[in-house]
Amino acid sequence: MPSSETAPLFEPPQGALALPDATLTLTPDFIADADRTALFATLRTTLPWQRQPIVLFGKPVMQPRLLCWMGDPDAVYTYSGRTQQPLPWTADLNALRQRLQTVLGTPFNSVLANCYRDGRDSMGWHADNEPELGPAPVIASITLGATRRFLLRHRQRGLRHRLALSDGSLLVMAGSTQQHWQHAVPKTTLPVGERINLTFRYVTPRRR
Repeated sequence: MPSSETAPLFEPPQGALALPDATLTLTPDFIADADRTALFATLRTTLPWQRQPIVLFGKPVMQPRLLCWMGDPDAVYTYSGRTQQPLPWTADLNALRQRLQTVLGTPFNSVLANCYRDGRDSMGWHADNEPELGPAPVIASITLGATRRFLLRHRQRGLRHRLALSDGSLLVMAGSTQQHWQHAVPKTTLPVGERINLTFRYVTPRRR
């Protein structure tokens, strides 16, 4: 189980990232070092990972990573042309949710878990701006396992920014970030281990 200790969000060298039209906060060691390996192993071996087809440029393709959608029963989410029906919370993911709600002071009713098996697995450019997330969603993104590049690009200004999201880190995207910025996890030819990414969010509840 994750440590019950909470990490402060706004103290150097971590804290708010100075990007225009964005509210971004990075906490490198949100998950205690002693908890990371066991939590990664539990999630990797117990979550019902799957690959799903998505529509890309009008054609169905398989997503280049494993994923799992979990949450409250009414946290139904549609993205990339697919409607995700939530699976029940596991004890570990619910404990992380409760900790995030306490630290950030905002509710979360769902989590999208992604598993990047090696450098060939990736996430294309996108914004978390689906209608059920609302106009200013809070996305809390936890990384476990290998460090991967996380790219950001401004939709109007042509600005770009790069982060290295490491094991145990928490990146929070809030405010108008999703309106103005897209993000991606690109492929890499470098040797890299497995990475699990947990993105907690609140979706407008609806019936199945």
